[in-house]
Amino acid sequence: MEITVQWIRTSWTKESRGGEAASRRNAAPVGFALPPAEAGTCAHVVRMHERDGFTPHATWEDRDRVDVRFREAGGRLRVFPRVQPLFALPPRPRRPPAVRIGPGQWVRWQLNYRFSGATGTRGWSYWLDTFNIAYGPVEADVFLSTPTVLVDEQGPLR
Repeated sequence: MEITVQWIRTSWTKESRGGEAASRRNAAPVGFALPPAEAGTCAHVVRMHERDGFTPHATWEDRDRVDVRFREAGGRLRVFPRVQPLFALPPRPRRPPAVRIGPGQWVRWQLNYRFSGATGTRGWSYWLDTFNIAYGPVEADVFLSTPTVLVDEQGPLR
């Protein structure tokens, strides 16, 4: 059965941690309409960064490059994002289990990360990964609606 994947990465630095810049970051979309697909195993990848005002830049990439594990069994799709790199995770409780969705359903799974320069000379940088994954045929605007399942795995960024 068809699997539709949209991966959105929003990146920022401490400059967007408060005030007007944080308002722009928080207003960044977590779902986009799907353009016509290039191939059946592609993922719609959208990148947004503070350096260009969180303007979305979309591409199609091979679905294998998206850090999510999929497994079809018994007419359902098992979805579980991989977390990489582990050193970038903010503190959070134990990871939730994988989600199983049926035909016509979709999941939005969000994970956030923080990084510092290796030598400590650069400030913190952050990113939010949003994975929108649908099982079965979907309309182009599917990820603009309310997900069947929402997993918010965001931890405190300090």
